[in-house]
Amino acid sequence: MTAAEVLKPPVAPAAAAHRNPAGIRLAWLHLRSRRVPAAVLALAACGALLHAALHWHWAFNSGRYAQQVPMIIEAGAAAVIAVTAHSPFGETERATGRWLPYLRLLAAIGLTGLAILALQLGAAGENLNGGIGVLARNVIGFTGLGLLCSLVTGGLLAWTLPMGYMAFCQYALLEGWTAPSTWPVRPAADRGAWICACAVFATGLLLVTIRGPRTRLSDDS
Repeated sequence: MTAAEVLKPPVAPAAAAHRNPAGIRLAWLHLRSRRVPAAVLALAACGALLHAALHWHWAFNSGRYAQQVPMIIEAGAAAVIAVTAHSPFGETERATGRWLPYLRLLAAIGLTGLAILALQLGAAGENLNGGIGVLARNVIGFTGLGLLCSLVTGGLLAWTLPMGYMAFCQYALLEGWTAPSTWPVRPAADRGAWICACAVFATGLLLVTIRGPRTRLSDDS
């Protein structure tokens, strides 16, 4: 055996490299570090909770007050997504992860779509006021608020804004407000409400993709 053979690094088997591409492993590590598997279970629980609320009539069957309980669950699902923005590695990850913006973008979009799907399945066969249109719009808008909040508070406290705005919209619902800015209480056909919710989501998604959530209180970058 020569010195060159000793210094030469071992070569991984071709089959093993083919079975575990680096890109897939990186994406999986990113999702695990953000507790996305636990978030998926939480979203499934939100769907089951919505099904129970509609099936056992925990709220009104029709009228604007029928939006109260579903709105709470929709905001809860968005809060779950917002918390997954938290990075346990902080600035080290920002400095070394060139794929990080793409991973943040795909994770946020994927979880938002999964939340809508989970709640839609939970509402299947039940009388959901406003239908899937209101449900999807509310999840999109609340998630956007959570992503925006993570820029200021960090991911662990990003749930505060969507839940706080949900509480405000409960008051707006009782008062019968019709402004597009109170989009969670508006009917599915309200174009202004859709514009507001989508604008909030697009802004939050763009900023989180580019900058990422705040990693510490002194992070002003």
